[in-house]
Amino acid sequence: MSNERGDQEPAAATSSGASDWLDESIAFLAADLDVGLGAYGWLQGSVEEQQQGIDSMVAETRLPPTTTLSTQSGLGPVTTSVASSAAASPREFGQPRKRKSPQHSSQHCPVGGGPELDSGGTSSNRKPSKKGSAKAGAASLGRDARWAEQLLNPCAVAIEAGNLPRAQHLLYVLGELASFSGEPNHRLAAHGLLALKQRLPHAVGPAAAATVRMPPCECPTPVFSGVDPRLFRASLIRFNEVSPWFAVPNALANAAIAQAAAAMGARPAAEPHRQIHVVDVGVSHGVQWPTLLEALTRVPRGSTPPAVCLKVGGPAAAPPAPFSASPPGYDCSPQLLRYAKTINLDLAIEQAPCTDSLHGILTPGETLVVCLQFRLGHATADEQVAVLRNIRRLNPELLVLAELDLDCGGRSDGSVASEFAARLEHLWMFLDSTAAAFKGRDADERRVMEAEAGTALAATVPRGAAVDGGREAWRARLAAAGFEEAAFGGEAVETAKALLRKYDGGWELVPPSPSAGAAVGLRWKGQPVSFCSLWRPAQASPELIWRGA
Repeated sequence: MSNERGDQEPAAATSSGASDWLDESIAFLAADLDVGLGAYGWLQGSVEEQQQGIDSMVAETRLPPTTTLSTQSGLGPVTTSVASSAAASPREFGQPRKRKSPQHSSQHCPVGGGPELDSGGTSSNRKPSKKGSAKAGAASLGRDARWAEQLLNPCAVAIEAGNLPRAQHLLYVLGELASFSGEPNHRLAAHGLLALKQRLPHAVGPAAAATVRMPPCECPTPVFSGVDPRLFRASLIRFNEVSPWFAVPNALANAAIAQAAAAMGARPAAEPHRQIHVVDVGVSHGVQWPTLLEALTRVPRGSTPPAVCLKVGGPAAAPPAPFSASPPGYDCSPQLLRYAKTINLDLAIEQAPCTDSLHGILTPGETLVVCLQFRLGHATADEQVAVLRNIRRLNPELLVLAELDLDCGGRSDGSVASEFAARLEHLWMFLDSTAAAFKGRDADERRVMEAEAGTALAATVPRGAAVDGGREAWRARLAAAGFEEAAFGGEAVETAKALLRKYDGGWELVPPSPSAGAAVGLRWKGQPVSFCSLWRPAQASPELIWRGA
């Protein structure tokens, strides 16, 4: 079959505890997983190795280079000047281990031997081309050539309508074409087929679903919660090095947090506490923070860097979302603490099971920033409101929100099938951009990230879920929760632009504008992917609380 296991699965996690992999040598990643560690050397090794690695990383993403934090208040520029905006080109990685290329069937097996279908589900004699390399295929496919969506979307419509003969026909076609290896269309077909298999019983009932013959579609790579911690760590490193999907929103968030710290530094020196609390409710799993820590050390002459308390939100801090889980045994705290020590920064890391546990943590002179990244897009409207209002009651100095720019409202009737189509299009952009980022190589790290991304399709979103997450909808939700939008400083936007230049040319940054609002957007081949925005408590909000002594 075309979706048979083409590679060995990652080795099972050892039972000797988290400390085992924390002290693994660089050779494991560099040789066994073929990872160019480069800037992320802080994640393992000796103090000297961490310092060398972090220096390399922050040289590419510092906020901005060779300057110090401004003491101006508000969200003005963090620094006084920007050095050269040129960014280093992406690291060239060595060739991965040789793998047997998957053999995709060129024949369809529909019921009755019918031809493949066009986007409307009607017959067409044109077959999707599978010639050429995955790299070439990922570089130039237009919407007309995205045949996987033209099969998956009609299949989802048929399942929702209870048209099981029609669904069975399309499932057979997808079974012949789907593969978790190959170019993005084959991968999308495989992830979509797996999602439809999981959605089928919810749509038609268990009894009817049992009559449908599902093609084999088990993903050979585990999702985040089941992957080996060493491979999980390597995948995070590699993905952030080759793709801006999370790296650019993280850089913008860091710039905003550094600006808040600079404003805190301008307060009277007589205040007894100069500490910044950063609440991390995101999906970076620690990779975001070294650059911020380094930036906080660049304070005006005569001042001391603020103490930092990083509070990592647990599973109850926000609803589960793709990329939010981590495998048992993964903990980046020891490396972050060691790195902070090498740069003479006072850092404490605490676990916050939920945002309720954060009430009352501040004293006068301290600053609270909440970083909420890619955690609410798959939640229901009620869940989103509950999280945002809970954060509002903390009265943070700043809320940084990054989310997928997913909007179903303009093209759908709110049905489950239309929601599936919107998420399918977003997954296509992830697979297409990842193929370009990895230069078509079927690396283990790429498989891990794609397996986790595919979970966005499998989730059965109930009626009433807020699936249209466009910017306007998010503005309304945040305003209703008691927030008002703030703007990024010009230096932060320029730093993000400079960082984006190190990635594939298909990426584009959409800066704030009167028409687009204060958020900064990220696009892939002209299509919106995500946005990053800043929010402050609205002063007129009835939920405003005083965090006095």
